[in-house]
Amino acid sequence: MNTPSNWQKSSFSGSGDGNACLELASTSAALHLRESDTPAVALATTPDALAGLLAGIRAHALNRQA
Repeated sequence: MNTPSNWQKSSFSGSGDGNACLELASTSAALHLRESDTPAVALATTPDALAGLLAGIRAHALNRQA
């Protein structure tokens, strides 16, 4: 996987140590997500799949699995 170098994080996350957050980056092939406290692990997805996930979160429509 071609990992991007243009990672962005929410301005709500703060800038100090211990402010773990979700970071997002893009390449021509995909969107990439990672947690700032484990940057070596990244997921790749499509814009449509990420939009669907965000819509489900906003609508409280996701089922929690035990």
